[in-house]
Amino acid sequence: MSNKSFFKQIGGSHYKKYEIQPSDFINKNKILFAEGNAIKYICRHQDKGKKQDLLKAIHYTEMIIERDYND
Repeated sequence: MSNKSFFKQIGGSHYKKYEIQPSDFINKNKILFAEGNAIKYICRHQDKGKKQDLLKAIHYTEMIIERDYND
């Protein structure tokens, strides 16, 4: 069962449409910061940041690649 804080959103409603909110999914699966942000931006791009959110997701993905696969 999710905490009440996962049903609260400040500054919009772009996450409330999801059956499982990105923050709840990210926390329950103990996903790292950069991966979680990439997921968040991909989920919300159509309702909030459009292309800019997809560019942010790419940026976080690049961070993951540099962090984990910089050889």
